This record gives sequence, structure tokens and C-alpha cells, in this order.
Amino acid sequence: MNPSDIASVLEWWSVLFLLGLAVLPVTFRLFRLFFDKGYPFSKIIGAMIVTYIVFVVGTVRIAPFTLPTIVVAAVIVAIASYASFPGKSKLLDILKRHWLLFVLEEVLFLSILFIWAYVHSFAPDIHGLEKYMDFGYVNSLLRSTYFPPRDMWFTPYSINYYYFGHLTTAMLTKLSGIPSYITFNLMLSTVMSSCFVLTFSLGSNLYFNLVKDERISKLKLLLSGILSACLVTLGGNLHILYAFFSPYNTDNPAPLWKLAFKPMSFPNSYWYPDATRFIYHTIHEFPVYSWTVADLHGHVLDIPFVLLIIGFLFSLLLIQTDPEKEAKDIKKNLFLIQPFHLIFIGLLLSAMYMTNAWDGAIYWLLTAFTMLYIHGQKISFYKNPSGAEDAPLVIPDNKKQRKSFSLKGWKIAWARDFAITMLVITAGLLLFATPYNLFFNSAAYSHGIGVVCAPDFLIKIGKIGPFIFEADHCIRSYWWELLMLYGFFYFFAIIFAIFLIRAKRHTVTDVFVSLMIILSTMLILIPEFFYLKDIYPTYYRANTMFKLVFQAFIMLALCSGYVIVRMGTLLAAARLKQKLLLFCFFGFSAVLVGLVMLYPFLAINAYYGDFKNYQSLNGINYLKTLYPDDYVAINWINQNIKGQPVILEAQGDSYTDYARISANTGLPTVLGWTVHEWLWRGSYDVPAPRIADVETMYNTSDLQIAKQLFKTYHVQYIYVGTLEYQKYPKLNEQKFNELGHIVFEQRNTRIYKLNS
Repeated sequence: MNPSDIASVLEWWSVLFLLGLAVLPVTFRLFRLFFDKGYPFSKIIGAMIVTYIVFVVGTVRIAPFTLPTIVVAAVIVAIASYASFPGKSKLLDILKRHWLLFVLEEVLFLSILFIWAYVHSFAPDIHGLEKYMDFGYVNSLLRSTYFPPRDMWFTPYSINYYYFGHLTTAMLTKLSGIPSYITFNLMLSTVMSSCFVLTFSLGSNLYFNLVKDERISKLKLLLSGILSACLVTLGGNLHILYAFFSPYNTDNPAPLWKLAFKPMSFPNSYWYPDATRFIYHTIHEFPVYSWTVADLHGHVLDIPFVLLIIGFLFSLLLIQTDPEKEAKDIKKNLFLIQPFHLIFIGLLLSAMYMTNAWDGAIYWLLTAFTMLYIHGQKISFYKNPSGAEDAPLVIPDNKKQRKSFSLKGWKIAWARDFAITMLVITAGLLLFATPYNLFFNSAAYSHGIGVVCAPDFLIKIGKIGPFIFEADHCIRSYWWELLMLYGFFYFFAIIFAIFLIRAKRHTVTDVFVSLMIILSTMLILIPEFFYLKDIYPTYYRANTMFKLVFQAFIMLALCSGYVIVRMGTLLAAARLKQKLLLFCFFGFSAVLVGLVMLYPFLAINAYYGDFKNYQSLNGINYLKTLYPDDYVAINWINQNIKGQPVILEAQGDSYTDYARISANTGLPTVLGWTVHEWLWRGSYDVPAPRIADVETMYNTSDLQIAKQLFKTYHVQYIYVGTLEYQKYPKLNEQKFNELGHIVFEQRNTRIYKLNS
């Protein structure tokens, strides 16, 4: 890497490190039974809390979105965090006992950050796929004084999308002082590095809390963490087997047994995106594909939050089932779980909802599963039968004593306390998300729930409540397609289920892993029966499958790593026959792991050109070659135009180079990518009229018509460049001279400012 990029990475890391340092006491309290005290999660907690505070004060207009506001918020968080920790000596003791481990995890995070930033430097372009959308959001947020931010592609409205993750990116950009065309790639590297280190911590702690032995093998602890990190962060699926067979028609995938086996020709023209588009007209991505194609989407930005809630729910499960926890520490009824924990879950779920709404719903369910188990275990803490208010708690210590308690009362108390807990969490979610929901039009996304393969009599009815019954919407996945995508995971899930059935006892870790497997299975099956209706007629279940199975992949990959480790703990104590079975299991597991780990080598090398053309982390340098005049103009705009005045530029379809000025500057334009606005606004009729209006503003020679349209859309600047002349061959530039004056000119590219 060049010195400038190295400096940017170090500066970016230092900001993340300080944010993590600010909330260390909070992290230690939340993850007190983790052997590493949850240290890697501190950066995510710090960034989330500071971003949320800035978001709230900016929404209610108490303080603008500026560097001083962010710094003050971070300082307040740090003061509150350290002031709330019970005892300075205890905090220092944790730091003294674990400092080496913290250093090792920090070095791991920084190393992965550098490695992935280096990878990005071979293809840093913020160009292609939906990068313009993501970059435009970040730039619009950076120009925002207060919230909600303005939609750069639909003036004068605000963004109607899940943007909290983009706001976190913008916050870190302001705090670091690094330009957004570099932090875009740094944030992608950060999410990837966070994913690796957080799953390393999770995998290690799953093993640590499985064994709970002072003589625990540090090597096994390290291997369990690395295995989990590699499977979640870098693992592919068994679709890689097609690289050993003759190519198939991607529009009509064939099962392996219908193709010729050609192992000597590996990888047989294998194209890595096919692993995410294998099932007809659907999308089923996974993390390493997202790292590779480098879109800064909500589902990517939410991954650290996802791993944070998985980690915290596991930590909470450990805390609530800790055998050393005394009865006096257990609060009655609702307060079986401390209010601080419930508030944190509510905040985290709201952040996930505002980043990627599907994840908020998915992990609300995982939270519910976890709370159901916790209350099922802890409801045995009853008051003394005397009923006195100050009577001590009685803990039944065996099954006979438990039977003496009222089974009916137990069930009622269990249901009551679980319901109250989930109501408090849900209320917290809604409360924390209120500043966002005040300006968010959810109706644009709510078109109903479609039913796959609905019977004819329901199709004739059309709709019942939220359920929609559509004709010609009957495509389900073949069993062999699901096997290619998820067979790797369910090999381990089935082995694990057999083990649990035959085992005499199970651990809390086993329970939590089982909950994740159950939820993941639900997420994979739901798109086979239901889909959330959107604007796409033929890809009607694509988005539903995409958002659900992406999370299923993360949880199942984490669970698979645990199952391998779990079986490893049985090997030493197994009999000869059992050892032979276990060795067969590990041999087959090694083959499976080797196969799924082939994917990143093929995908990353393909996207990044086999690492033959090092560039830099600058994401807009491509403009120097593709649109050199636009490159100069964009830099001029970013240096000279403050705030968010409306700039007129050519309108174009999604996934094209149109709307490049608004995307690269954050200045709002009249209309950007039309299909995206159609999706965000709920109807094509909303953005459609603007297509003709933009064309009229460029082509008309009637000054009055032009002036009226400029006034309607609050246009202050007009951009005329290569794409404008391509889109509008009849472009009349003379009127711009009459209604305004040139403020920028570079060869055939000009920016006009209209006279006020």
C-alpha cells in the first residue's frame, strides 16, 4: 500500500479504537462471562451509541451533525460508561489480567483491516452495481445539518430507506477527517474485519463455555475461534462442486449427476456470482460475496450489529443460567433480566431495524427464543409459600421439589414474565426507532404477503387481509438446489441433533446453538411458502429469500464451527468404536470445509483482477479515465458548494452511470435512478412525471416554462456534461446563460448557477 493509504487506515483504526475504549466498562458488564470480556465488541457498541446520540440530537435539532457534536457525544458516552462501572479497582484488575488477550485481538482486527483495505486497493472504484446509491447516501448525510437526510435522487424529500448504517459511516468519516471516497472502502474493510474478529470471539467463547475447565487448551480455543471466523467470513457453499463439472446453463441449472465430471479442468469456467443466483429468479448471497462485490448496503453494514446481538444474547444466556448466581441477585418476575440489559437489546434491535429492517425482525425472534428459554429455567425462583413480601426466594434443587410447586402457576408465571419481557424489549425497539419512524413511509414497502403456489380458489379471491394470492407465482426450489446451498451446514446440524438426542446432558451452549439452527431453518423454509410483495414481477421472492437466508448463512456457519469443536471434545473420552466414527466425521468435515473455503480464492481473484493492478483506496479515481471532466467538476463542487442546493443533471435508469453527480457529491437532484425511487416511494407514478420534466428543463427554449420548472423543483445549479448531451441530443444550453451564469467550466462540461 502507498504511504497515504497506510496513514488513512491507521487514522481510521485509531478512531474506532477510541470509540471502543470509551465504552469498555459497558462492554465488560455486558459480556462479563466471556473469557475475553467481549473486548472485540466494544468498537461496535461505541460506534452505535455515539451515532444514535448524534442521530437523535440532530433529528430534534438540538445540535447539528458536525464534528464538535460527535466529539461531545463521544465524551459524554465515555464519562457515563466509566462512571457506571462498579469499582475502578475491578476495572483495572480486568485490564491487568487480560491486557495481552486484548492486544492480540486488536492486532488481529488491525491486520484484517489492513489486508482487506489492500485487497480493495486493486478495485477501489465506487462504480457499478448499487455503489452510486450507497455512496450518494453517505455523501448526502455528510452534507446534512439536521435529520432526516435529503434524498439525493428525489428532491425535496428525505431518504425513505434504512440508512442508520450509512449514518454510522458518515459519523466515522467526519470523526476521522478522511474523504468519503476513501472511507467508503475503509468501511467495507471495517465490516469485514469486524465480522472476522467478532466471530473469532464468538467461536472461542462457545468452546470456552462448553468446556469451562481451568486446564482448557489455548490451542483449541484459538482453533475454534479461527474456524468459526473463516466459515462465517470467508466460507462459500457446496455450489463450488460445479467447478469440477462441465458448465451448465445458468438460466436453467442442472443437478450434478446430469453433468460431466471434469476435475482436471477445474474450475471449468466457474463464475462466482452463480453461487448466489443458483435457484431460478432468486438471490441467496452470503458474506464473502458481499465483501467481494463491495456494495455498502444495509445488509452488509448490519453484520457487526448482527454479531453483536448474537454475542450478547449468548452472554445473557450464560449470565442468567450461571450456577454461581445467587438467589439474591435474581430479581422477581420481570427483573429476572436486568433493566439495563433490556434497554440495550431494545437499542440494538432498533439500530438493526434502521439499518436493515429484516434483521430487526429476524433477531427479535432470536431474542424471543432466548428469553423463552431463560424464563423457562429461572421461573423456578418462587417466593416463599407464605406469600410475605420480604420472604426469601426458594430454589427447588431437584425434580421432586419442583413437582411440589403448582404446575399451573409455573406455566402462568412463565408465560406472564416472558410476555412482559418481550413487551419491554419491543417497546424499547419502537421507542428508540421513533426519531426514524417519524419520517419513514413504511407503506411504500408494505404491498402484502404473497403466498407461493396458492390454490386456484384463493387466486380468484386475490387477497385476504395482508395475504396476496397471485397467479403464475408457483416456483419452489428443488431439493438438490437447497442441498447445494445448505447441505454443508445441515450435515453438521443433523450430526448435532443426533448427538443431542443420544446425550445424557446438554450445555447452555448446546441450547443456544440449537436455537440458532431452528431459526435458520425457518428462514430458509419461509421463501418456499411466502414472499413479501415488492415491485418485481418475476423475481417476486428474490428479496425475501435474499434477506432471510443471508442471516441463516451467518448463524449456520457459526453453528457448524461449533459442532466441529463439540465433536472434538468427545474424541479424547470416546471408546475405540466411537473414535473411529469421530475420525470419519472429522475426515469428511475436513473435505467439506476445504470445498467451501475454495470459493473466496475464485471469487476474490476474479473480481480484483488476480491482484495485478494496484491502484489506491481512492474510490473516484476511475472518473479520471472514464469521465475526466466530471472528475474535475465533482471535486470543484465538493470544495466550493456548501449545504444541499438542488443541482439538475440527466436522469437515467438504475445501475447506469446517470445520477453520478448527485451520488458523488451528495447534492440532491430532481430525479436519479428511477426504479430505485419507484421502490422507495411505493409506486412508479410518483417518480415517473419527473422524467419528462427533467427532459423539458434541458431541451425547452421557452424561458417561462424552464423558470417555472426550476422553481417547482427548487433548482439552483444546472450540470451540463457528456451524459447530458448523450441523453438529450436537443439540449438547449442558451437559456441557461440567460437565466444564470457559468460558475465552472472544463472543456465541454459546465455548471450554471441560476440567478435568484
